[in-house]
Amino acid sequence: MSSRVYIVQENPSVNVMPAARYGELDVIFPFGSQIVFSSNRAVLTVRKKLKDFTDEDYILAMGDPAAIAITAMVAGELNNGFIKLLKWDKQTKAYYSVTIDLFGRKEKENVKWNI
Repeated sequence: MSSRVYIVQENPSVNVMPAARYGELDVIFPFGSQIVFSSNRAVLTVRKKLKDFTDEDYILAMGDPAAIAITAMVAGELNNGFIKLLKWDKQTKAYYSVTIDLFGRKEKENVKWNI
């Protein structure tokens, strides 16, 4: 099974091809779509797109912040709190992966946070 990169919202002015090294690119929301008053339709769209989301897949957090939040929440719900985000680094001009393991199910070492 190959990994997928779910692009939250396409943007024709951004070259996302470097993200293809992480997996097959798949757009969730088209350019210009906005979540304004009700998120119900957007949640259904994301659930349908991410129905096969796994530990191997990535979310490319780009576009409407509400759409990014919905996508991350649904992916986490479907995958027991574990998601990987791709984040753009302006200095290196490359994407890198940020792992979010909400329930510590893949935690390799016991990390203590000073919060």
